[in-house]
Amino acid sequence: MNDLPLRSIGVIGAGQMGAGIAHVLAQAGFPVHLADIADTQLEAALATISRNMNRQIQRGGMTEEDKATALSRISMGPEYSAFANCDLVVEAATEDEEIKHQIFARLTPELHGDAMIATNTSSISITRLGAATDRPTQFMGMHFMNPVPVMQLVELIPGIATSQKTIQIVTDLTLALGKTPVSSEDFPAFIVNRILLPMLNEAVYTLHEGVGTVEAIDTAMKLGANHPMGPLQLADFIGLDTCLSVMQVLYKGLADSKYRPCPLLVKYVEAGWLGRKTGRGFYDYTGEIAVPLR
Repeated sequence: MNDLPLRSIGVIGAGQMGAGIAHVLAQAGFPVHLADIADTQLEAALATISRNMNRQIQRGGMTEEDKATALSRISMGPEYSAFANCDLVVEAATEDEEIKHQIFARLTPELHGDAMIATNTSSISITRLGAATDRPTQFMGMHFMNPVPVMQLVELIPGIATSQKTIQIVTDLTLALGKTPVSSEDFPAFIVNRILLPMLNEAVYTLHEGVGTVEAIDTAMKLGANHPMGPLQLADFIGLDTCLSVMQVLYKGLADSKYRPCPLLVKYVEAGWLGRKTGRGFYDYTGEIAVPLR
């Protein structure tokens, strides 16, 4: 069991990221309450966690008994009242600042006075989000990478008001999860996405301008730059809506034309072609093998 002053931890949002965060917390010994407005999303999250734990069993990373114990630590439901005894709640909802403000307005009345809030935002100002709560000193960014059970990095982003105690506890939690923390200043998109997303956006421009096909662009970067996944395939995996949100934050926050979202990316998001999660993005995922579409 963990030695941190965290009796239980809440997670808001049962999508890819929220499910992954609940997975690693439960596996590390923390009781977790996972909340989402949609029961179907919670059911899907539990199925995803179970499936990913099965992969760990196959690789020898855990036993069936470990899996059963970890799953028993996870409770789920739509109600925020279940967060009353949580010492930390991790918000992992969609990358939309207004939605996050609504979540925090609903969450904070349910929390005890010492409870901390971490946000998994990949780009939005931590200081601004924290200022919208009743506890900016107990608020910070904790940006996990996708897929959470596999990726080793967690970006830790204090806001201007975040206390040293909060930073230390969240850092210790990151280490307890077997992850490597990297500290970032509170600038738009932090470190990883400040570098990664403009590259993905440039790949979309390369497609948009007819320089290369989807297959050519991804093959070129995999074989020419030794990337494990092509940029358009990676954008589909992240979610094109998330990619667009991050680019919009960069474009607005840094006021530099080099961060302007590609019109083709905007068009795909408007069409509802968001990548793997919707079955279509730069690839068609409806069959057994992903098929490039341009």
